[in-house]
Amino acid sequence: MLDANFWKDKSNSQKVIKEKKLYEELVSSYEKSINNLKDFDELNKLAIEERNTNFQNELLKNIKGLKELVKKNEIKCFLSSEADSLDCYIEIHAGAGGTESQDWAEMLRRMYLKWSFQKKFKSSLISEHKGDEAGIKSSTIKIEGDYIFGWLKKESGIHRLVRISPFDSGARRHTSFASVWVYPVVDENINIEILDKDLRIDTYRSSGAGGQHVNTTDSAVRITHLPTKIVVQCQNERSQHKNKETCLNMLKARLYDFEIKKKEKENQSHETAKSEIGWGHQIRSYVLQPYRLVKDNRSNHESSDPDKVLNGDIDQFLEKSLYQDI
Repeated sequence: MLDANFWKDKSNSQKVIKEKKLYEELVSSYEKSINNLKDFDELNKLAIEERNTNFQNELLKNIKGLKELVKKNEIKCFLSSEADSLDCYIEIHAGAGGTESQDWAEMLRRMYLKWSFQKKFKSSLISEHKGDEAGIKSSTIKIEGDYIFGWLKKESGIHRLVRISPFDSGARRHTSFASVWVYPVVDENINIEILDKDLRIDTYRSSGAGGQHVNTTDSAVRITHLPTKIVVQCQNERSQHKNKETCLNMLKARLYDFEIKKKEKENQSHETAKSEIGWGHQIRSYVLQPYRLVKDNRSNHESSDPDKVLNGDIDQFLEKSLYQDI
């Protein structure tokens, strides 16, 4: 940072500053935790001498809080992959089942947006295809903040919901599926080559919010990458040019993720899981009837409060997935 040319490369300087901030926060938190632990030890010795059990109980609460802080910092230390520090796109698709699955897809999108809001991250809607009666057929959102992709990358997969259907007049229990795919927002330091001859670009009329101009002009853009069959689309901007630019950025993210998966020899299983949004592929189950439970099928972590989870309290699952890599 002391180099005279450091600030000339804006993208690199921002990346370095972001890393510096993380390391400074980790070191500062570590030093603070050590000092707090020493203080707690001294205060506990004093409480024992004075036989003050109330003060000892209060100290125990503080130590539990310190333990949680140390755990969070420990997890941050493992967000060290090249793309972990990047923002991310979350792509959600309803599975077979019509309105049921489309409503479930919208519930999942709401869960991630709630999580983002609670963490004070920035989120934006990139594209949306509404369901015929309720919910969404598909949607893409972007979340920006510190180490977003690192936190959310293991959310990719099939999510299963079991509940009494609000759309069934017979109040029968239904099982619905939706897919979630998380991709890093590729920065300028990661070079992804995209050839014009490999692209098919389609424009169409946007549907949904955006005002008269958006809904009456062919401003929405869909780009298909012919070699990989990857499709991206954007309709949130009034300008077709801006939507195309966003699509190209999303395509870079998808291609980068594709290459990473291939290098890790995980692409085959990744695509197999993506081929069918249904039984046998789910990574997590959200059961509202006949009992109430959210269970991650990879880590076996469970929560008996699905309402809390669906309102964005997913940190417990994110943390467990990160520990699986340790």
